[in-house]
Amino acid sequence: MLETFDQEIAAYIRRSEESGELRRARNWGKPLEADEGYEATPADLRMGYKILKNAGVVPPEVEIMKSLHAMREQLSALEPGSQEAQALRQEIQKAQLTLALQMDALRGG
Repeated sequence: MLETFDQEIAAYIRRSEESGELRRARNWGKPLEADEGYEATPADLRMGYKILKNAGVVPPEVEIMKSLHAMREQLSALEPGSQEAQALRQEIQKAQLTLALQMDALRGG
């Protein structure tokens, strides 16, 4: 007989309780900790961001922020008037615009 997904989950939890696996968990009997920034994250994005976090992946906006930081570090090492610095400043502006648009979209703008 096929079990529903809920029944399968309940059976798995029951087996984990019986084997003592749940009691060995570091958070057993303690309230769940809310992740930093959880409340600030829009409700419709929380699950997706949680999945990304658990997979060790950051949201695209964070990748852009990291990229901007790296480009600014690189720019600080360049000669201010050089063509390379000018090109890098343009890349920084593009990344800033992309980030601003994505953040605005997240805010529902």
